[in-house]
Amino acid sequence: MSEALSVNNDIVDAVAAKDDSTKKTLFTIGDLAKEFGVTLRTLRFYEDKGLINPRRDGMNRVYTRRDRARLKLVLMGKRVGFSLSEIRDMLDLYDLRDGQVTQLRVALSRFQGQIDILQQQRRDIDQAVEELGRTVEIVSGMLKEKEGDSAD
Repeated sequence: MSEALSVNNDIVDAVAAKDDSTKKTLFTIGDLAKEFGVTLRTLRFYEDKGLINPRRDGMNRVYTRRDRARLKLVLMGKRVGFSLSEIRDMLDLYDLRDGQVTQLRVALSRFQGQIDILQQQRRDIDQAVEELGRTVEIVSGMLKEKEGDSAD
């Protein structure tokens, strides 16, 4: 492994180190698919996109804790609305040789930006739910009136 990769993967290493959900160090494609609720095809797709990089043992893919941590970050990124391109860009920043300052600043900025977007979406959803609730009350009242009129 290059010095840049070993020095500049602190976020991935931190995720891998802090994850006590398993003591295993090596995983099969089936292990990760089952654990994260994704298909084998999804994992192969992420590999094709360079987001994870398992080693090969013959025809079998062998994933390390680092691969598992990268997958966890990819899935978290997807869940909070980042595109695969944005996720790859953030993971690629780990290859920079500037002592991690650049990738940490960029990651922090992107994470905060995404939090802002998600908070706005939450406000929009809350407003839509409130408006829809009022509409349900109105339509429900109208329906009760109509049902009452037809009972007479």
